[in-house]
Amino acid sequence: MDIKKYLKSAVGLALAAVMAVSAAGCSGSPSQSSSPSGAPKSSSAPSGSITIVWYPNESAADYAPARDEYARLVAQATGKKVEHKLTTDYAIAIEAIASGTAQICFMGAQGYIEANNKSKDVKPLFVNTGASGTLADAIYYSWICVNKGQENNYKENGAYSIANIQGKKMSFVSSSSTSGFKVPTNAIITQFKSTDKWKNLNTDALIEGGKDKFFSQVLFGGSHQGSAVNLLSGKADAAAFCDTELNTYMKLVSGEENKAGAVYEVKAGASAPFDTMAGKQCVIIKSTPVLNGPFAYNSKTLSAEDVKKIQELFTSAEVAANPKIFVVKGSGNVGMFTKTKNEKFVLVEDSWYNPIRQMS
Repeated sequence: MDIKKYLKSAVGLALAAVMAVSAAGCSGSPSQSSSPSGAPKSSSAPSGSITIVWYPNESAADYAPARDEYARLVAQATGKKVEHKLTTDYAIAIEAIASGTAQICFMGAQGYIEANNKSKDVKPLFVNTGASGTLADAIYYSWICVNKGQENNYKENGAYSIANIQGKKMSFVSSSSTSGFKVPTNAIITQFKSTDKWKNLNTDALIEGGKDKFFSQVLFGGSHQGSAVNLLSGKADAAAFCDTELNTYMKLVSGEENKAGAVYEVKAGASAPFDTMAGKQCVIIKSTPVLNGPFAYNSKTLSAEDVKKIQELFTSAEVAANPKIFVVKGSGNVGMFTKTKNEKFVLVEDSWYNPIRQMS
């Protein structure tokens, strides 16, 4: 991966600067599953237990084995019972970790920032690295895609562009999503800020569609899977979602992975919500690198002793080699991270996410 090539955008330059500093400064009992639920009702976990709250993306049934492995490891480290809190809305997960109802949450950078703004007790626990085993390439990708057959409508001087995205029906994930909202809207604002009509464009103006709005209609999928379904079903002309979630359900059929022009197809036998969409294809018209999101914790309801034990285990070689945590392609396992070379978990500082804070 040529990270320098990808980090030449306005967003990327900021990421590159902080990555260089951070890479040098950062070190490297069965669970019980709950049904998707509403807002938290209590202020802390039951004595002797730890609750992990999951975003809607990772609350999908496909991720149950991976969720249970995380719970097993947390239980191994702390000796405490570990429970899952599954959600159907980003806001529920963010509120749960901010309030301390849940002690741990796997979050995108934007969701972490929102939770940290709500409560300074929310801090990074650890983060997954890139193939180098460092923070230097600890990124994934935010895509803006269109349906196969429509991609030629999004070209400018022969290259793929989002210059023609204005006026279209657009799907995002959630306004709290990093790769499914914050990063793609920043790219759109950057693209159009030089025009007279849209020079004052901001994220608030991109949330609602309609007459005299930037988009004719704006949809929110609630998850990366949901945003992709909005596109593939024809509800949206373009959609934002990330590579890591969709790689479970889609495969690359042409082009270069994570680059504009790459064509992805829903796999045969893909589970819901893609079970009726096998063979449907979409094309990337914009791909932007995004800082990996952290596993975060609430320092008020997770003890310093437990934090240390969890960090020691999860940053160990044992976990780096765990095939249920870092999944080898073709293994048949479904997980949240892929093992290609030296991927592992490392500690990370709050300041590493400042480039996301500084976006429009």
